[in-house]
Amino acid sequence: MPQIYYKQNRRSFLKSSAQAAGLLTAYGLGVTSVPGASAADETHLALLSDTHIAEDAQNVYRGFYPYKNLQGVVPQVLASKPDAVLINGDVARLTGEKGDYAQVKGLLAPLAEQKPIYMTLGNHDDRDNIQAAFPAPKGMQEVKNKHVMVVEQPTTRFILLDSLMYVNKTPGLLGQTQRGWLEEYLQTSDAKATVLFVHHTLSDQDSSLLDVERLFQIIRPHQKVKAIFYGHSHEYKYDKMEGIHLVNQPAVGYNFADSEPVGWLTGKFGKKGVDLTLHAFAGNLTENNKSRSLEWR
Repeated sequence: MPQIYYKQNRRSFLKSSAQAAGLLTAYGLGVTSVPGASAADETHLALLSDTHIAEDAQNVYRGFYPYKNLQGVVPQVLASKPDAVLINGDVARLTGEKGDYAQVKGLLAPLAEQKPIYMTLGNHDDRDNIQAAFPAPKGMQEVKNKHVMVVEQPTTRFILLDSLMYVNKTPGLLGQTQRGWLEEYLQTSDAKATVLFVHHTLSDQDSSLLDVERLFQIIRPHQKVKAIFYGHSHEYKYDKMEGIHLVNQPAVGYNFADSEPVGWLTGKFGKKGVDLTLHAFAGNLTENNKSRSLEWR
């Protein structure tokens, strides 16, 4: 269930697109001004994934303390001066308890005071509990318990998809309703460069997005779809499918293998592509502070 700490400044540099017609959803902590928007030809996002915050701040897995990790990342993100922050699912540790989201809310408060924070839901998030922590504004609707969000920028459109199927079970699913919405939206929206965010991995494994091939069938004909960002696997890697970039975001909470970094990305999205920089603070630090430039097809 894509969500947002909605922080809109008077110039409305980050806006939810009304074109999503009843399928948009947003969860907010109130409205404040957001200083320092990027130039019109570039959008700067802080890209986090798999924070896995538990109510117990001392919760540890594979020697990593997710609470302490996010606590350390927040000032790093603030220092990077992004236009907005996006957390790509698995916000909570295992089963998305109310206490988990209370901790998330507190940890993110310094960011939320200054920047919009968008979230997608992963398989360790609970819809009801996260909605209780970040209530939906009036006028937002859900369709068969699936929600999408469209965030418009001058040169780039970001679409946040909902792949949560079961809490604390690994597979994900967009489902027929959401796929139908996406297909219609891509057919009727303009040619602006479009980037998708979804939590689950884009493979044919049983733990991945189960309708990934149907997703690819929808987006292949649309030249404007430039990239898909996803998490879930706690890996950091790049791939390409018929010119569409597939970016596997690293996890903030912990890695599953010592060969993987623990960290987050900054992304500078422009007319012709995106520049991505890894900020690794644990695990494999080989590529820390290294950047990659992805050119749009």
